[in-house]
Amino acid sequence: MEAGSRLAALSLLLSTVLSPCVCTVSPDQINPLVYEEQLLWVSGTQGEVSTYRIPLITFTSKGSLLAFAEGRKSSSSDVGAKFIAMRRSTDKGATWSPTTFIVNDGTHPDGLNLGSVLVDEDVGSVILIYSFCFHLYHCQPSSTMMVESLDDGLSWSPPKNLSVQLGVKTFAAGPGFGIQKRHAPAKGRLVVCGHGTIEGDGVFCILSDDHGRNWFNGAALKSIPYNQKKKAQDFDPDECQPFEMTDGSIVINVRNQNNYHCRCRIVVRSYDGGLSLPVDEVYFDYTLVDPAVAAGALQKDGVLYFTNPSNEQHRINLTLRWSVTHGQSWESKAVQIWAGPSGYSSMTSLDSGSPEDQKYIFVIYEKGQKNYDETISFVKIHLYGGQ
Repeated sequence: MEAGSRLAALSLLLSTVLSPCVCTVSPDQINPLVYEEQLLWVSGTQGEVSTYRIPLITFTSKGSLLAFAEGRKSSSSDVGAKFIAMRRSTDKGATWSPTTFIVNDGTHPDGLNLGSVLVDEDVGSVILIYSFCFHLYHCQPSSTMMVESLDDGLSWSPPKNLSVQLGVKTFAAGPGFGIQKRHAPAKGRLVVCGHGTIEGDGVFCILSDDHGRNWFNGAALKSIPYNQKKKAQDFDPDECQPFEMTDGSIVINVRNQNNYHCRCRIVVRSYDGGLSLPVDEVYFDYTLVDPAVAAGALQKDGVLYFTNPSNEQHRINLTLRWSVTHGQSWESKAVQIWAGPSGYSSMTSLDSGSPEDQKYIFVIYEKGQKNYDETISFVKIHLYGGQ
């Protein structure tokens, strides 16, 4: 072999070994296995909490794992007084701290609703965005709120009302995670997406270019007819999960509240850092059958992962799917995480660059025997463990 050919071959080998597996993962390589599972919260068993719902999960910039949920004080209803509950793990989910309540809304008739968690890698902060008085039940106006931790989730700032910056609007973040853009355009920007009221529903994003000190309104994909009562099959995008693709675009996987066009997920993409969501970029993913629920979505090393109760009518059969074609298609094989009642879910992974951390994703979801809101469960999944 000539010197030039040997050099080219060596270069190809090194790039294969050393570079992350972006867009080069073979479907045969991925064979997920539910590696570990444990219950983080059980409804009705802890003091002042009736029901735990709306699970969120993230890794901090220091590698700690933080799990959050609403602790609904008096009932399972979306309205009413609540805590934000948190548990923390420093060993990637093997053990967890006791529950702490980091926000308490007292006895408010229409208290807080989670929400999105995001990590600013540049400054090491963890930010929670949630709403207050979202349903306008015995209170007004609705407010978008924020708390922040600068010490890896050990302590949290007093709540800050972002409506002073965003204007008075009814906005419910997530539920899921917000993102910090790692690629151009708008590298470093914080992006949180959510939805509006039932009449004024749609996907809306709020953005920050200064690490969460100031926020402004970004993209909107409004329901039709907007600010009017909805009927079955109206276009009504709702709860959503954004994630960044390797080309810098933001894909948002959306709950199809009124089953417009299909009983499946709506997907939309932004190419300008969350400033707009063109209708040209809206499509319906027929493979992702959905009973209208908040779902988990994650991009890791060029592979997309998706979790939801995979059923057209009922919140049962929590399933993990994956795509090696940027979401253009999904592998026919799927992993059933739980066959029974299951509701909202969210995912995270640790992108440390180490081979060990490339093997795992982490799922948190609502799980039950008779009803999906009986517990919140944490699952560690080995992406190559089924081989």
